[in-house]
Amino acid sequence: MTELVERVDEQDRVLGVVGRDEAVRHGWLHRVATTVCRDAQRRFLVCRRADRLSRFPGYHEVSFGGAVAAGESYGAAAAREVAEELGVRVAVREVVRFRCHGVVGGYWLAVHEAVVGGEVTPDPEAVSWVGWMTGAELERAVRRHRFVPDGQEALRRYLAVVGH
Repeated sequence: MTELVERVDEQDRVLGVVGRDEAVRHGWLHRVATTVCRDAQRRFLVCRRADRLSRFPGYHEVSFGGAVAAGESYGAAAAREVAEELGVRVAVREVVRFRCHGVVGGYWLAVHEAVVGGEVTPDPEAVSWVGWMTGAELERAVRRHRFVPDGQEALRRYLAVVGH
């Protein structure tokens, strides 16, 4: 069964409800929420996406997220995705929202921040590895590994607001 999402216009106003696959196939704008997870030392939580995922299998990523379901807020979607992917319930705070011209197609992206303490329990269907990295370690990792391009744009926009 396909995820139902809200098709939106250039100003992020709802036009109707469609299947996410249909939105991607037709290049229709829809909403996506993602979260950059940091710890008390301001390190970044980085993951390697599972090899069996349809989009960017085996790539590294510094944010956790997905489509905003029809009728769901960006914040609720961000918190839900962190809980699903990492097994933790945390408060999320929206940092920046922008029209992303993504690799797979365009969408509105809301980038959130969360402070994660303690252990995470990644969903093995979505995540094959997680680890904490300082900003310098993350910069080195980006040069050595394949990272999801849209996630790197989200990180750039996030850092422009909050700094390192």
